[in-house]
Amino acid sequence: MLENGTCKTTQSQAATPQVQVRDLTRHFVQSRGFLGGKPQIIQAVNGVSFDIQAGSTFSLVGESGCGKSTTGRALLRLLEPTKGSIRFEGRTVFDSESGQKLGNADMLRLRRDMQMIFQDPYASLDPLMNIGTIVAEGVRKHKIAKGSEAMDIAAHTLQLCGMDRDCMRRYPHEFSGGQRQRIGIARALTLRPKFIVADEPIAALDVSIQAQVLNLLVDLQQEFHLTYLFISHDLGVVRRFCDTIGVMYLGNLVELGSTNTVYNHPRHPYTRALLSAIPTGKPGVRAERMMLDGEPPSPINPPSGCRFHPRCPFATEQCKRETPVLEAIDDGRQIACHHWKEQ
Repeated sequence: MLENGTCKTTQSQAATPQVQVRDLTRHFVQSRGFLGGKPQIIQAVNGVSFDIQAGSTFSLVGESGCGKSTTGRALLRLLEPTKGSIRFEGRTVFDSESGQKLGNADMLRLRRDMQMIFQDPYASLDPLMNIGTIVAEGVRKHKIAKGSEAMDIAAHTLQLCGMDRDCMRRYPHEFSGGQRQRIGIARALTLRPKFIVADEPIAALDVSIQAQVLNLLVDLQQEFHLTYLFISHDLGVVRRFCDTIGVMYLGNLVELGSTNTVYNHPRHPYTRALLSAIPTGKPGVRAERMMLDGEPPSPINPPSGCRFHPRCPFATEQCKRETPVLEAIDDGRQIACHHWKEQ
């Protein structure tokens, strides 16, 4: 449960991370349409690297369009990466340098261990299928069970997620947003995965329901020793729910570290600006805002050097010329900034 502003999760002490991502890149080609012309490249994700320990919750945060959802989908190969490498429990899922990647049959087997919870629970549920069929679909697809046995597994999983067995005959439109998200969580859980990408799972829910869904995710994590990649733009939620935070800006990681370290002592100017926007929750008390000028640049034509420099109050000529590298500093975090020591 969420207690006293902290998340009770189980951290794995294993030396080797369960998930290892190196230089993950995903670009999209945008056609110029019937007028012709050279296609444009949308640089959605550029060289992202991080590790996730088994049983922990790693969060990607940032403004809309920063590439966090694309990163999650590319990690599961719902979107094929442009380059980089992905390893799960020491097994290569994708590696552009060696050309090695799992084929369709092996990837299908791996999906038992790697599942996803989508942001919009209504859009992700087939309106023509009843709930029992939706939740049992993965069990049948992976030949874990069939017939009444598959439906029993679906019913049990729905009950774990706070839904009655009677709901299995009903259809998605008959449920509230919070109930539909519980159904989406149950669908991901039926295969008893080890790793789940939760892509803004509470963003479409009423505030009153968000805490219930978060508590459910924490309870399930403890019971089944789940590992989460939690994608969100709500930094207040992330602080209570996650162990490690990666801050993304325009397709790049700019800061990476433990939740307490990043929240208590943010180093990158972009991280500081994001955190300054969180309400204090205390009547009459206002946090000192760090305002950013302008809008994020287009990923089709990103700025040279540091991608954040057009909006950064500390930018210099070096920032315009040289791209900062994500490097480890003395407090265990990683940061991509030329001038973090001077701020």
